[in-house]
Amino acid sequence: MHVSELPDRSQDYLKKIYDLQEWGRAGSGEARGATLSVLAEHLGQRRSTASEAVKRLVADGLVIHAPYGDITLSEEGRRLALQMVRRHRLLETYLLRELGYGRDEVHEEAEVLEHAVSDLFIARIDAAMGYPDRDPHGDPIPDPEGRVVEHAAVALSAAAEGDRLCVDRISDRDGALLRYLEDHGILPGTMIEVGERPYPDMATVRVIAASGDVEVQLSSAALDAVLCRAVD
Repeated sequence: MHVSELPDRSQDYLKKIYDLQEWGRAGSGEARGATLSVLAEHLGQRRSTASEAVKRLVADGLVIHAPYGDITLSEEGRRLALQMVRRHRLLETYLLRELGYGRDEVHEEAEVLEHAVSDLFIARIDAAMGYPDRDPHGDPIPDPEGRVVEHAAVALSAAAEGDRLCVDRISDRDGALLRYLEDHGILPGTMIEVGERPYPDMATVRVIAASGDVEVQLSSAALDAVLCRAVD
């Protein structure tokens, strides 16, 4: 089966389940599934609607969902989800690099385009951009065979005071938060040092830049939206 044979909404569900699993694994180091409530929230659906959609995907052998348990992808579901993830992340990269979109704009545009483009179009923009392996937010781009190379990364919220880290990925789920991070220089590849935590839900981060270091206050939501890797 090719992912284009599925309804658009089913494509969205598979991609979102993969996304939630991916960020959960990257942030905690554990392979976790998505809860029905969280999945419904992220897709802007009622819980009952999401439940019916998941049941259909289970019946199709694409999703695994035990009663009251987390939702995970089957082997076939993951293969199809990666086709959508590849489309989405290459489109985001193309929109930013070639068409002048902002990082906070590419996600919504790619959400629409990913259902309409052909494999040939995706292959052509991939080649035209020199086969990028990361999208504008630092998320790894699967290759045509569905292989993904991920760095070992942890959520900034789990870092300790004094840690010096490199930003690996930033979440694109909240456009306003993404703009705040970008405006303050917190992007994939940026070097940062974790400062004091004046409050439990806030931390000071020093952004290390050639033009001069800058201190930035980050809320708990922002700390969870940034994944970092250790610096040797």
